[in-house]
Amino acid sequence: MQPWSFIHITDIHVGSPRSFRYAPAWNENWQSAQQQMLDIQPDLLLIGGDIARDGLIHRFELENIKQDLDALPFPYHVIPGNMDIGNKKTQVAGPRRDDVSLNVQLEALEQFQEVFGALWWRTEHRNIRFSGFCDILINSGLPLEQDLWDWMEAQKVLPPEQHHVWLMHYALFVDTPEEPNFDIASKETYHDWYFGIDEPGRSRLYEVFKNTQADIVLSGHIHCRKYQQTDGIRFYKGPATSFPQWPDRWPDGDATLGFQHFNVTDDGIEYTFIPLNHVSSTKGYGPGGHPQPEERDYGLAWEK
Repeated sequence: MQPWSFIHITDIHVGSPRSFRYAPAWNENWQSAQQQMLDIQPDLLLIGGDIARDGLIHRFELENIKQDLDALPFPYHVIPGNMDIGNKKTQVAGPRRDDVSLNVQLEALEQFQEVFGALWWRTEHRNIRFSGFCDILINSGLPLEQDLWDWMEAQKVLPPEQHHVWLMHYALFVDTPEEPNFDIASKETYHDWYFGIDEPGRSRLYEVFKNTQADIVLSGHIHCRKYQQTDGIRFYKGPATSFPQWPDRWPDGDATLGFQHFNVTDDGIEYTFIPLNHVSSTKGYGPGGHPQPEERDYGLAWEK
């Protein structure tokens, strides 16, 4: 077989100077990543969510990044992240912010579909099946969640491909699939709660991965690169191109900005981390985090 490759990139957070906040460095990092991907010329690109800084709020940010992606000379497949559609659902606020107000929103899900298409999909390329889905629906109780589980169940009966790669935004687990649900109200475990999938959805997803002969599960959201393997499945927590997070969570974690390159040969799927060859330090404006509407000052915008 002639070797070929695919790229996983996530948490690019491309914003706009029309917004109440703007980080031009993140956009410039994305431009650097684009050029590096063009130099590699992969067969396809997998984008693991948080494609816009505030896609949940601004449809135009989603439309702008889609124009960029459509101009690439290779096909891409995308799933939404929490900054695109809202966070995983909770009924309890955390110690740092009102997490209940940040829950995944039906209107944002519809908006993402209108711009990018299906919230879950499957595609085959040569000897690999790629499956991507909106994991933020898991445990949400929204009507679309049952539709997603129905689709998941249907994947179990498909004839297997030589390899199967799954794409999600949140990490399936932080340390192990058997870990308990973390306490959102605790300062010590808030980030563990924020970055992973809760039970009972986690175990159910894990069974889907095992029953569909998954080789690799790719995720983002954490902005720190970490490799784990369990039950023969390789879990790659992906780096961001925008900004690093949680660099000290694991002794072998790496928050270096970049993306993941996978080379497919007769011997299997080989992994390489590609760091950004230039990380921008250009300054922007506006608050970080998840500001409420009353905290969004559009008078700061560089473009009116």
